[in-house]
Amino acid sequence: MVVPRLVPVGTRACLVEVEDGPAAASLADWARRTGISAEEIVPAATTVLFDGVDLPGLEAALAGWTRGAVSEPGPAVTVPVTYDGPDLAAVAQHWRCTVEDVVRVHTSLELTAVFSGFAPGFSYLSGLPAERAVPRLATPRARVARGSVALADTWCGIYPSASPGGWLVIGSTDAVLWDADRDPPALLAPGTRVRFEEAG
Repeated sequence: MVVPRLVPVGTRACLVEVEDGPAAASLADWARRTGISAEEIVPAATTVLFDGVDLPGLEAALAGWTRGAVSEPGPAVTVPVTYDGPDLAAVAQHWRCTVEDVVRVHTSLELTAVFSGFAPGFSYLSGLPAERAVPRLATPRARVARGSVALADTWCGIYPSASPGGWLVIGSTDAVLWDADRDPPALLAPGTRVRFEEAG
Protein backbone atom coordinates (compact mmCIF):
# COMPACT_ATOMS: atom_id res chain seq x y z
CA MET A 1 0.00 0.00 0.00
CA VAL A 2 1.21 3.49 -0.86
CA VAL A 3 1.75 5.60 2.26
CA PRO A 4 -0.54 8.64 2.12
CA ARG A 5 1.23 11.92 1.41
CA LEU A 6 -0.11 15.13 2.89
CA VAL A 7 0.00 18.31 0.82
CA PRO A 8 -1.10 21.39 2.81
CA VAL A 9 -3.41 23.79 0.99
CA GLY A 10 -3.22 27.02 2.97
CA THR A 11 -3.49 26.80 6.75
CA ARG A 12 -6.79 24.94 7.14
CA ALA A 13 -6.94 22.46 4.26
CA CYS A 14 -4.94 19.48 3.08
CA LEU A 15 -4.85 17.11 0.12
CA VAL A 16 -4.01 13.55 1.08
CA GLU A 17 -2.55 11.63 -1.86
CA VAL A 18 -3.33 7.91 -2.12
CA GLU A 19 -2.80 5.24 -4.76
CA ASP A 20 -6.16 5.10 -6.56
CA GLY A 21 -9.87 5.85 -6.49
CA PRO A 22 -10.92 2.96 -4.21
CA ALA A 23 -8.24 4.00 -1.72
CA ALA A 24 -9.58 7.56 -1.79
CA ALA A 25 -13.12 6.30 -1.18
CA SER A 26 -11.87 4.08 1.65
CA LEU A 27 -9.99 6.94 3.31
CA ALA A 28 -12.92 9.34 3.04
CA ASP A 29 -15.29 6.74 4.50
CA TRP A 30 -12.89 5.95 7.34
CA ALA A 31 -12.37 9.64 8.12
CA ARG A 32 -16.11 10.26 8.36
CA ARG A 33 -16.70 7.18 10.54
CA THR A 34 -13.87 7.98 12.93
CA GLY A 35 -15.07 11.53 13.38
CA ILE A 36 -12.10 13.44 11.99
CA SER A 37 -13.05 17.07 12.44
CA ALA A 38 -13.26 18.69 9.01
CA GLU A 39 -15.75 20.99 7.33
CA GLU A 40 -15.59 18.93 4.14
CA ILE A 41 -14.07 15.58 3.14
CA VAL A 42 -14.01 15.22 -0.65
CA PRO A 43 -12.54 12.12 -2.38
CA ALA A 44 -11.21 12.33 -5.96
CA ALA A 45 -9.22 10.06 -8.29
CA THR A 46 -6.09 9.75 -6.14
CA THR A 47 -6.63 12.35 -3.42
CA VAL A 48 -8.91 13.27 -0.55
CA LEU A 49 -9.40 16.93 0.29
CA PHE A 50 -9.82 17.76 3.96
CA ASP A 51 -11.08 21.32 4.24
CA GLY A 52 -11.30 23.16 7.55
CA VAL A 53 -9.08 20.72 9.41
CA ASP A 54 -6.33 20.83 12.02
CA LEU A 55 -3.31 19.73 9.99
CA PRO A 56 -1.15 18.27 12.82
CA GLY A 57 -4.20 16.45 14.15
CA LEU A 58 -5.00 15.04 10.73
CA GLU A 59 -1.47 13.81 10.23
CA ALA A 60 -1.54 12.03 13.58
CA ALA A 61 -4.96 10.50 12.90
CA LEU A 62 -3.92 9.13 9.50
CA ALA A 63 -1.44 6.84 11.22
CA GLY A 64 -4.46 4.75 12.22
CA TRP A 65 -5.91 4.34 8.72
CA THR A 66 -5.70 0.99 6.96
CA ARG A 67 -7.15 0.69 3.49
CA GLY A 68 -10.28 -1.41 3.37
CA ALA A 69 -13.73 -1.57 1.87
CA VAL A 70 -16.24 1.15 2.64
CA SER A 71 -18.24 0.36 5.76
CA GLU A 72 -21.72 0.43 4.24
CA PRO A 73 -22.16 -0.23 0.51
CA GLY A 74 -24.27 2.39 -1.23
CA PRO A 75 -27.48 1.83 -3.17
CA ALA A 76 -27.44 -0.35 -6.26
CA VAL A 77 -28.40 1.01 -9.70
CA THR A 78 -28.66 -0.92 -12.95
CA VAL A 79 -28.10 1.07 -16.13
CA PRO A 80 -29.35 -0.31 -19.47
CA VAL A 81 -26.88 0.24 -22.32
CA THR A 82 -27.09 -0.07 -26.07
CA TYR A 83 -23.57 -1.15 -27.02
CA ASP A 84 -23.22 0.83 -30.23
CA GLY A 85 -20.41 3.25 -29.41
CA PRO A 86 -17.95 4.48 -32.04
CA ASP A 87 -15.00 3.22 -29.99
CA LEU A 88 -16.36 -0.23 -29.13
CA ALA A 89 -14.20 -1.95 -31.74
CA ALA A 90 -11.14 0.00 -30.60
CA VAL A 91 -11.68 -1.17 -27.01
CA ALA A 92 -12.02 -4.75 -28.26
CA GLN A 93 -8.76 -4.37 -30.15
CA HIS A 94 -7.03 -2.92 -27.10
CA TRP A 95 -8.32 -5.77 -24.93
CA ARG A 96 -7.44 -8.30 -27.66
CA CYS A 97 -10.92 -9.75 -27.68
CA THR A 98 -14.17 -9.54 -29.59
CA VAL A 99 -16.81 -6.82 -29.34
CA GLU A 100 -19.07 -9.41 -27.74
CA ASP A 101 -16.40 -10.02 -25.09
CA VAL A 102 -16.25 -6.30 -24.30
CA VAL A 103 -20.00 -6.30 -23.67
CA ARG A 104 -19.73 -9.46 -21.58
CA VAL A 105 -16.95 -8.04 -19.41
CA HIS A 106 -18.58 -4.64 -19.00
CA THR A 107 -21.91 -6.13 -17.94
CA SER A 108 -20.24 -8.57 -15.52
CA LEU A 109 -18.66 -5.87 -13.34
CA GLU A 110 -20.00 -4.09 -10.30
CA LEU A 111 -18.57 -0.58 -10.40
CA THR A 112 -18.69 2.05 -7.68
CA ALA A 113 -19.22 5.78 -8.04
CA VAL A 114 -16.20 7.23 -6.26
CA PHE A 115 -16.58 10.93 -6.93
CA SER A 116 -18.32 13.42 -9.19
CA GLY A 117 -16.81 16.03 -11.45
CA PHE A 118 -16.46 17.48 -14.94
CA ALA A 119 -20.21 18.19 -15.23
CA PRO A 120 -23.27 17.90 -12.93
CA GLY A 121 -24.20 14.22 -12.79
CA PHE A 122 -20.90 12.90 -14.18
CA SER A 123 -19.65 10.19 -11.81
CA TYR A 124 -16.28 8.50 -12.00
CA LEU A 125 -16.98 4.79 -11.69
CA SER A 126 -14.22 2.59 -10.30
CA GLY A 127 -13.88 -1.17 -10.65
CA LEU A 128 -12.49 -1.78 -14.12
CA PRO A 129 -9.52 -4.16 -13.65
CA ALA A 130 -6.08 -2.71 -14.31
CA GLU A 131 -5.58 -5.04 -17.27
CA ARG A 132 -8.66 -3.50 -18.90
CA ALA A 133 -7.35 0.07 -18.73
CA VAL A 134 -7.69 1.98 -22.01
CA PRO A 135 -6.12 5.25 -23.19
CA ARG A 136 -8.02 8.43 -23.86
CA LEU A 137 -8.44 9.61 -27.44
CA ALA A 138 -5.38 11.39 -28.80
CA THR A 139 -7.68 14.20 -29.93
CA PRO A 140 -10.86 14.73 -27.87
CA ARG A 141 -14.16 14.95 -29.71
CA ALA A 142 -15.77 18.37 -29.95
CA ARG A 143 -19.10 16.82 -28.96
CA VAL A 144 -19.97 13.61 -27.14
CA ALA A 145 -23.69 12.85 -27.04
CA ARG A 146 -25.70 12.86 -23.84
CA GLY A 147 -25.94 9.37 -22.36
CA SER A 148 -22.67 8.15 -23.88
CA VAL A 149 -21.11 5.35 -21.81
CA ALA A 150 -17.34 5.64 -21.98
CA LEU A 151 -14.04 4.33 -20.62
CA ALA A 152 -10.72 6.01 -19.85
CA ASP A 153 -7.83 4.41 -17.99
CA THR A 154 -9.59 2.22 -15.38
CA TRP A 155 -12.60 4.55 -15.09
CA CYS A 156 -16.07 4.31 -16.57
CA GLY A 157 -18.43 7.26 -16.90
CA ILE A 158 -21.67 8.38 -18.50
CA TYR A 159 -21.93 11.81 -20.09
CA PRO A 160 -24.95 13.51 -18.47
CA SER A 161 -25.18 16.10 -21.24
CA ALA A 162 -23.62 16.72 -24.64
CA SER A 163 -20.09 18.07 -24.22
CA PRO A 164 -16.53 17.74 -25.50
CA GLY A 165 -14.77 14.60 -24.35
CA GLY A 166 -11.82 12.32 -24.89
CA TRP A 167 -13.03 9.04 -23.39
CA LEU A 168 -13.65 5.92 -25.50
CA VAL A 169 -17.40 5.64 -26.10
CA ILE A 170 -18.66 2.05 -26.06
CA GLY A 171 -22.42 2.60 -25.85
CA SER A 172 -25.34 4.79 -24.89
CA THR A 173 -28.11 4.91 -22.30
CA ASP A 174 -31.37 6.77 -21.84
CA ALA A 175 -30.85 6.97 -18.07
CA VAL A 176 -31.17 10.51 -16.68
CA LEU A 177 -27.94 11.20 -14.83
CA TRP A 178 -28.87 14.62 -13.41
CA ASP A 179 -32.30 15.93 -12.41
CA ALA A 180 -32.41 19.03 -10.20
CA ASP A 181 -35.91 18.03 -9.04
CA ARG A 182 -34.77 14.59 -7.86
CA ASP A 183 -33.34 13.81 -4.39
CA PRO A 184 -30.46 13.38 -4.78
CA PRO A 185 -30.17 15.08 -8.18
CA ALA A 186 -27.36 12.75 -9.30
CA LEU A 187 -28.46 9.23 -10.27
CA LEU A 188 -24.99 7.90 -9.46
CA ALA A 189 -24.03 9.76 -6.29
CA PRO A 190 -20.71 8.80 -4.67
CA GLY A 191 -20.97 5.37 -3.07
CA THR A 192 -23.58 4.08 -5.53
CA ARG A 193 -22.95 0.56 -6.82
CA VAL A 194 -23.47 0.38 -10.57
CA ARG A 195 -24.10 -2.51 -12.93
CA PHE A 196 -24.64 -2.23 -16.66
CA GLU A 197 -26.97 -4.48 -18.63
CA GLU A 198 -27.46 -4.79 -22.37
CA ALA A 199 -30.64 -2.98 -23.36
CA GLY A 200 -33.28 -5.23 -24.85
